[in-house]
Amino acid sequence: MNIQQVFVNENNNREEPDFFKFCPHCAHPMAEKMDNEIARKYCPACGYIQYRNPLPGVSILIIQAGKVLLGKRGPASFRPGTWCLPGGFIEFNEDFITAARREVLEETGLEIEVESIINVCSNFLSNRLHSLVILFRASVKGGTLHAGDDLEALDWFLPEGNLPEMAFESDTYLIRRYSAEPISGIPAEGISGC
Repeated sequence: MNIQQVFVNENNNREEPDFFKFCPHCAHPMAEKMDNEIARKYCPACGYIQYRNPLPGVSILIIQAGKVLLGKRGPASFRPGTWCLPGGFIEFNEDFITAARREVLEETGLEIEVESIINVCSNFLSNRLHSLVILFRASVKGGTLHAGDDLEALDWFLPEGNLPEMAFESDTYLIRRYSAEPISGIPAEGISGC
């Protein structure tokens, strides 16, 4: 299986949409200028530049009895009715391992031990959403399994079997790759502590 770390939604044209018409700092109308060969919105009054960066996120591969845990996305979530690995965005005030533990607890009710980092990938999901996702392998250490947060159901699936309709191509790829070539990854617990 070839290694892949960049996933582009077929409907993504990678054009950068204009978000700010007025400066979020001083309310002056935004203008446009070239910055490192990229056209960016900026404020001629205060100098603010509107940079667009990927959103950092985490996905967690929890395998138990040879099956992987997936969640069905609820009606208010991105791509409702499809399935995904537990995960989400990293909050500003937390490190990435704490984010992984929090997301799993919120979405599944499970407490986990984050064992290792097994991959990192870029997801160009739309022209407004680009995420950089750290994939962890984790084991269950407590809690009671129940769907929460933006998930409406949870189930265990054979990673090499028929998976349900997945929300993210990267999740399918990473599950299949790990199933075909399990790796120990980079140890993760013990390196957090922000």
